[in-house]
Amino acid sequence: REDWEARLASLAAQRYDLIVTVTTLLIDAVRAVAPQFPKVRFAMIDAPYEFLGARRKNVAGTDFRTEETGYLAGYLAAKLETRRRGRDVISSVGGIKVPSVDAFIAGYQAGARKAAPGITTLNGYSGSFSDPAKCRALALSQIARGSGVVFNVAGTCGLGTLAAAKTKGVWGIGVDSDQSSLGPHILTSALKRFDVAAFKAVEALRNGRFPGGRNVVLGLRNRGVGLGKISPRVPRPFVRQVAQIRAKIVSGRIDIPTEVK
Repeated sequence: REDWEARLASLAAQRYDLIVTVTTLLIDAVRAVAPQFPKVRFAMIDAPYEFLGARRKNVAGTDFRTEETGYLAGYLAAKLETRRRGRDVISSVGGIKVPSVDAFIAGYQAGARKAAPGITTLNGYSGSFSDPAKCRALALSQIARGSGVVFNVAGTCGLGTLAAAKTKGVWGIGVDSDQSSLGPHILTSALKRFDVAAFKAVEALRNGRFPGGRNVVLGLRNRGVGLGKISPRVPRPFVRQVAQIRAKIVSGRIDIPTEVK
């Protein structure tokens, strides 16, 4: 942590117009450095502004509406699950129970119930974002209980979730970035568009509208979240239905929860 603060201070001392940080791990460093360089702007990507704990006009945060992409992923997962014989069951493996993780999961479960009202949604937390063995074990237990689709919401730990899906021949859903390269068992991925967040921060600064002191809200409407590549094995009518659901979310016709019940 001290190293991050020193590196950030070194960049700020060079008087860059904008410094972009990624993940909540750098919030403490921004909190320490930003007051020392009030003319330097800091855009925190994947870190809500309120986590800063102090009002800084030269700092902007990011609010990814992950419940929206989670909803799309859950809707698609449920549609695929209803094609299997037996009970309809899907699941999610979270890392640590924090709001950013729960928003993904709450949306996922709500979307699944929209597509298949009687579906069973399993959920668990590994307690880690970095240990794939923990996520693998949890995913295997969910698959043993009938889950035909497992959703990784645990970063690097979630690679274990997706490996379990591959081993057991069920679908896996990636998170944050497009994880379709892991194999044909990847149904899709629930994306946070870090590239869009960075571009919007630069664009706002250039236009003299840097959103200091608040969050930039990124959802389906402004393409800040979305689905990654969808498996070519998914029936085209399902893909079209997902597109229709997306349009309804963008237009405000679907209310999506952000808390796991």
